[in-house]
Amino acid sequence: MPTPHYGQPRYRVIADELRERIEHGVIPPGTLLPTESALTAEFRASRGTIRQAVAVLREERLVATEHGRGTYANPCWHKSGRDEGSETETRQRQVAADPELAALFAVEVGTALVEQQRITRTDGTVGIVVKTYRLFPTKQ
Repeated sequence: MPTPHYGQPRYRVIADELRERIEHGVIPPGTLLPTESALTAEFRASRGTIRQAVAVLREERLVATEHGRGTYANPCWHKSGRDEGSETETRQRQVAADPELAALFAVEVGTALVEQQRITRTDGTVGIVVKTYRLFPTKQ
């Protein structure tokens, strides 16, 4: 893809194109964006350039990335103002690894983990709940 805006960094041009697709519903809210491989082929750009473009959209809260799942158009985003009426709450607690988490972390069932839950509300309505886990820090 040739750079249509002379002098503008390539990743910005790609971010602009993806932003247009999200804003016009070509990529609907909650839908996964094409994979990095598909985007590198479509835009004839390096993986690093694609990652920079997605990072711009992530900073704008147009997209969210979940490790192992991909990047999707943020369902809480709306054109009238991305940050208006939006709030995020974070909770953290210690939990015991269930069989699924134990397998993912390659630890025994019951091993201490830290669960972090991020809840994003727009105008009081829950839009996104993201839970992340990490091993509970142990003293060595």
